[in-house]
Amino acid sequence: MWGLRMNFTIVGAGAIGGVVGAYLAKAGEDVTLVDVNQEHILTIRNNGLLIETLDQLLTVNVPAKTVTEILGDNKKLDAVILAVKAQHTSEAIENIQPLLTESSIVVSMQNGLTENIVSERIGEERTIGCFVNFFSDYMKPGYIQYGGVGSLYIGELDGKITSRLLELQRKLKAWGDVKVTENIWGYLWSKLAYGAILTATALVDEKMADILEKQEYRDLFIKLSAEVLQVADHQNIEVYGFDDWEPNIVFRRNQSLNKERIDEQFEKLITRLRSYKKVKSGIWRDIAIKKRKTEVPDQLGVVIEKGKEFSFEMTLTEKLVDMITELEEGKRQMSWANLDELQATLGN
Repeated sequence: MWGLRMNFTIVGAGAIGGVVGAYLAKAGEDVTLVDVNQEHILTIRNNGLLIETLDQLLTVNVPAKTVTEILGDNKKLDAVILAVKAQHTSEAIENIQPLLTESSIVVSMQNGLTENIVSERIGEERTIGCFVNFFSDYMKPGYIQYGGVGSLYIGELDGKITSRLLELQRKLKAWGDVKVTENIWGYLWSKLAYGAILTATALVDEKMADILEKQEYRDLFIKLSAEVLQVADHQNIEVYGFDDWEPNIVFRRNQSLNKERIDEQFEKLITRLRSYKKVKSGIWRDIAIKKRKTEVPDQLGVVIEKGKEFSFEMTLTEKLVDMITELEEGKRQMSWANLDELQATLGN
């Protein structure tokens, strides 16, 4: 199918899948959006998908179906872009697996290390890894706020640069500057470390940039990301920087850190975050607005498990996951005191 017209099925038409699917459809690609949210699907079907960018409102007409409808069609799928929350990965793959052929591919356009879950179910040969970092939010049925353009990398799990990867890159350029990489794991682990910091900002009901600007929490953020990065380092995974995040500045095995360079990087991050329309994390929105479970236990739980396998102390990461869970369950309220409590863990 490579080099020919292919159909794209976006499973999970929310913040990530909705945006990428809209730009693919706008470019004339054969795209179908699939989601479990029936109201969202019906709104898209009747009115198109509305994308609010930094400078315009974009309405894209694109076919949209529920999971039940796509299964009822029984049409074989070429390229699936999986963009569901991490905790829904297994269920989503189980749903679409009967529609896959030997040559089908599934691009795990998600947060965390969901490529492992996908490849365990359908095989590494049908799985393509994806690192995505842009700020967008599902606001309501048929409406997504696309608040800040970032990076998107795709890569084969074994590091090879294949013809299908290059063809997929060519088509995905309808979204923007998509790059291929020989080390998709390096980006995924780097984002896990960065994501741990942004997750910590969800403990407070304030803008991400304002929280990261507080010098009194700088050491906390550094050590939180370092707990994640040490696990990648132990596996000999070379991590890469992206979008003003440079992991090798905040973690250097057996070497001292340069505070001046760290502060410079944080200033760059803060400046970037202030340029985005989206000012608070998706984790914050899940808890404060949508009142639903977040991806945090699924994303960071894997890191904690792997870290303990290597006999690393994962105290900060464990505490962060526990605090986010308590926020989800209404047992804790967002406040600066939460960051103080997490920081106190450093002394234990």
